[in-house]
Formats: sequence, structure tokens, C-alpha cells
Amino acid sequence: MRDNNKSEFLKNLLITPSPTGFEAKGQQIWMDYVGQFADEIEADSYGSAYGRVNVDTDAITVMLEAHCDEIGMMINYIDDNGFIYVTRLGGSDPSITRAKKINIHTKEGIVTGVIGNTAIHLQDKEQKSKTPSWSDIFIDIGVSNKEEALKLVQVGDPITYAEDFEYLNDEIIAGRALDNRIGGYIIARTLEELSNQKADLKVNVLALNSVQEEIGGFGARMMSYRLMPDIALVTDVTHATDSPGINLKEHGLVTLGGGPTITHGSANHPLIVKKIEAVAKEKNITIQHEATSNRTGTDTDSIFYQQTGISSALISMPLRYMHSPVEMVSMKDVDQLINLMTQTVLSLKKGEQFRVI
Repeated sequence: MRDNNKSEFLKNLLITPSPTGFEAKGQQIWMDYVGQFADEIEADSYGSAYGRVNVDTDAITVMLEAHCDEIGMMINYIDDNGFIYVTRLGGSDPSITRAKKINIHTKEGIVTGVIGNTAIHLQDKEQKSKTPSWSDIFIDIGVSNKEEALKLVQVGDPITYAEDFEYLNDEIIAGRALDNRIGGYIIARTLEELSNQKADLKVNVLALNSVQEEIGGFGARMMSYRLMPDIALVTDVTHATDSPGINLKEHGLVTLGGGPTITHGSANHPLIVKKIEAVAKEKNITIQHEATSNRTGTDTDSIFYQQTGISSALISMPLRYMHSPVEMVSMKDVDQLINLMTQTVLSLKKGEQFRVI
């Protein structure tokens, strides 16, 4: 049975909309939880937030990092009939938007609408075969004209899918925004575990939940430059490739429930990776492996090169159906990743450094 306090935190974190550039409400939930055990907590002007557990001013500092923002849409244009046209926030896919219920987040609260989908009976041959572009997507909020619409919404209001999340069984959860608020949960829980084991902790630790990863990793870039930890352990979701229709020769094999993945190459410091692998072996934590060439596609890319360099590694969470309203993760993988991060930090020594030469 899961701890009620932790389960409530996970639920509130996942259901609170935090589209890119509009993350404040979700960040407040994260900060309220972390503030229960962190020695200090702070947010920057754009909303990236961190909590810190301090051990020794002379010891190295390890940063645990995830991003808090989710993909979405934004109102771009309202026509004379009150239909709303959108632009995307982050890597949203227009092909899965139609016939979905959405929430528009306005200054006065949520306005509910639906993304229009012309009935198949009324579509011509070209419409049936065409993959929609963003200019084809429109939202119906049940008004008759532009003036009525403008009483409820305005250009620039962010939009998220109305789906929340649910447990499909004791292990599997599905919903929107698991990318990457599940990561925010993981780093908060890891910091909590380290706080509880502070007597065995030899290094300072901070957990950073960054904004605006989906549009370029800007929150992590600002905060890692400011905080300049010695080591960064980053977590984000990665593609679980064990569902139908995926070319494993191109994308590699990552299984849902098969444990967190360790990424090799690019921003990942080989000695940090070696340390994580050794800890996983010692503690009997099952891990999977991924290869990357020039970029990881995560905040790791924004962190490792700051100032004189931050020794970094990416530990990822297998996820099916990325950037959709029905993303799926295994809580078994979540628990394993929290344990792996916790044990890796506990294994570090006060003045430990990682240099390839």
C-alpha cells in the first residue's frame, strides 16, 4: 500500500496544469511538499524552484534535476464565429488533437471547450487522407461569435488537454503530463529520502525542478549557471519502445517496467555513468541502457556545459506514448529510479571529483 501523503502529492502534482511558460501552480505544489524537509527552498523569477539539504560547506554539491512543464497549446486567433485557432506549446502533435476535450486557462479560471472534428460522413476524400496541421485545428467553446468568445478568453491563454491520470492497475498509471512531472515527483522523493538519511550523507544535495524544458531547456540553463553544483543527476522520461510499430534497430529497446535507463554518450560524464552502474549492481537495482550521439534531448544538454562544466548524467524513466494525453509509466520503475538516485548520492564522498584525465 502506498503512503497516503506521497500518493496525494503525486496526484496533485500530476493533475495541476503546468503548460510551458505557465508553471506556477504546479511549482507551488512541488515547493510546498519539498519545504517540509528541505533546509532551504527558493524559486527564481521565471519559476524554476529548488530545495536544498545542507551537510557541510566544504563538501561537494550534487544537483538532482527534472523539468515541471508540460506540452500544450495557446490561443492564436479567434474568428468572427467564435471558433478558436491555436499555436503549439512545445512538441505537441496536431494529429492526435481532434475530438479532445480541453481546458483553456484564463485569468478568471478554466473555460472548457472541445477540439472540433468534422464527422467522417461530411469529409471529402482529401480530408480523410490528410494529416492535420496546426492551422486546421480549431476549438469550439459553444459561443456564437467573436464578441462572446472574447468575454471568456483572449489570445495568449494557454490550453491543456482535460485528461488527468488514473491507475490502470497497482503498477501502471496513465495520463497527460507524466512527461515530466513524474520526474518532479522523483527528485522530491529522492531529496526526502536523503533528508531522512542525513546522518549517512557526505555531500550537499539540491533538487531543482526547472521550467521551460519543452521549448529549449531555458529554466535549467538559468538555474544551473546560478547554482553551479559539482555534479548533476538529471531525470526525464524516455521512450519505452516495447509497444507495436516501433523500429528497434533505429530506436533501441527500452521496456516499461524494466527499470530506469542509463544514457551513454554526449553530455553524460563517463565516470558518473560508471558510478551509477556500480551502485545499481551493488544494490541489485535493475537498469537498462541507451545510446545517444550528439544530444540527449533533455535538460542534461543545458546543464553540463555551464561555466567550467558540471559533471552530469541522465537517468531516465521509461514512458509509452510520449507527448500524448495517455502517457504511461510503471510505478515499479519510479520506485527503482528513486532508489538508484538515493543510493548514488549516498555513495559519494565529501570531496569526490570526476575527471576523465
